[in-house]
Amino acid sequence: MKKHTLALGLVAALGFSTTAVAGGAAQSIHVYKSPTCGCCGDWIDHLEENGFDVTATDTDDMGKIKADAGLIPGLGSCHTAFVGDYVVEGHVPADDIKRLLSEAPKATGISVPGMPIGSPGMEMPDGRKEPYQTLLLLPGGKTRVFARHG
Repeated sequence: MKKHTLALGLVAALGFSTTAVAGGAAQSIHVYKSPTCGCCGDWIDHLEENGFDVTATDTDDMGKIKADAGLIPGLGSCHTAFVGDYVVEGHVPADDIKRLLSEAPKATGISVPGMPIGSPGMEMPDGRKEPYQTLLLLPGGKTRVFARHG
């Protein structure tokens, strides 16, 4: 199944509506994650604390989810989510997701590759952070920097 088809199916299943977003209602996001991943749960908490209505699905086949979403090697992280018509890969800050939905660029989604220390869900007890970027995923496998953090 193509990413767009999968995302549209999720959009229909979750009842996404642009009027709900415009009206300030909680935005639905569907997160796929490994059942044993703790940082994924922390990222979900971050989304909920920032007004998202999260549905989480545990799966042992994250590779298939990522392939179906059209993610290319080097852009992946531990969890993959779908919101509106977009894929959200990794520890993306909620504000970046809100900006993505607000600006609605011609893109397939956004990604924070890897698991940067200090990104949402990857906070350290000592407050340590490393700089990282949120990448805009463009058609044809291209990317550009969407936001810089740290």
